[in-house]
Amino acid sequence: MSRVGKQPIQVPQGVEVTIGADLVSVKGPKGHDQVSYNPLIKVERKENEILVTRPNDEPKSRALHGLTRMLVSNLIEGVTKGYRKEMELIGTGYTVFSKQNGLLINVGYSHPIFVGPMEGISYEVTNNTNFAVAGVSKYLVGEISAKIRSIRPPEPYKGKGIRYKGEHVRRKAGKTVGK
Repeated sequence: MSRVGKQPIQVPQGVEVTIGADLVSVKGPKGHDQVSYNPLIKVERKENEILVTRPNDEPKSRALHGLTRMLVSNLIEGVTKGYRKEMELIGTGYTVFSKQNGLLINVGYSHPIFVGPMEGISYEVTNNTNFAVAGVSKYLVGEISAKIRSIRPPEPYKGKGIRYKGEHVRRKAGKTVGK
């Protein structure tokens, strides 16, 4: 048995779970989300727990067992607590502003970059160099954060760019002057 897959998922108070043939839908205080899963895996609810089981020990069903359990677990965590990625801009003149439910990012290009609003995602600007991406879906928050980071990834010589809060950028030595 999978160590991850065999653990039951606790359903907190105030969370509504609907299990279909190949779809799990969850509604909670922060919002709602859903995920589809392989019909080979069986997802069932017993009182305030969700159990994920597999029919056999074939490699495909073993791989899907733990994956399905974590996807459902992430859904429940997302609608109760939510997910959040904090990011920061490092560099002279690099700024971020909130505009029309999106972000206006100045990172050394000839024009500011506008990251528009997305359904299920909210942006919070703390000051002109720190901001956060928050939402119900772990996948969507990570995807949007990665796209924002790719606008100007941190470079290895001075460390300038957009990075996750607390991310360590390995620095390279610059050129040295000869004798």
